[in-house]
Amino acid sequence: MIKENLEFVEKRISDACKRAGRDRSEVTLIAVSKTKPVSDIRQAMESGIRVFGENKVQEIRDKHAEITEPLEWHMIGHLQANKVKYLPGIVCMIHSVDNEKLALEIEKQFSKASLVADVLIEVNMAGEDTKFGIRPDEALDFVKSISVLKHLNIRGLMTIAPYTDDPESNRVYFKGLRELKDRINAGNIDGVQMDTLSMGMTGDYEVAIEEGATFVRVGTGIFGERNYSNIK
Repeated sequence: MIKENLEFVEKRISDACKRAGRDRSEVTLIAVSKTKPVSDIRQAMESGIRVFGENKVQEIRDKHAEITEPLEWHMIGHLQANKVKYLPGIVCMIHSVDNEKLALEIEKQFSKASLVADVLIEVNMAGEDTKFGIRPDEALDFVKSISVLKHLNIRGLMTIAPYTDDPESNRVYFKGLRELKDRINAGNIDGVQMDTLSMGMTGDYEVAIEEGATFVRVGTGIFGERNYSNIK
């Protein structure tokens, strides 16, 4: 079923790119494998998927240790500063930087490893109390404040739009995130040239692509419903 699901998702991504006049190569599918076993990840790998997203540090460590093939692991969930030390050498991007304490800890831990972390700033575009992320009006100052950190490469922005039965209702948030990225780039902050928008999930990734997403994070649409009793 995973193979068939991926074929369906791929067609929808390609169709959305065509509608938006974009090249398919501009959009990377992140297969969100949180709570799913390694056997499911291997099925996705058999279909050519090499980019996976996880929400929990322990889960990403365990899976990285078990799968020896070269994959791109993305940390897409809320990240506590005390867990950052486990990520250098494992993740290729952190999508959820939303406070200075976390940014400083990433700088500290990746500096120790002589690595530079590609990061995205998480923005709470809809202002939902249940979501993490900075407010849109805080983003420019926040990027300026952490742009001096030498072991962070600020690549762009991420948002988690509201869960909805109407994907079209989230277009305003995806468009807003793209416009926010453009405003930050127009600020000509030293060392910052954003090229990445991580937005859109199973229910709304086509709309996100139409509004400029470069990463879409699809889990349920690939792996099916989640069993959260598997989480440690």
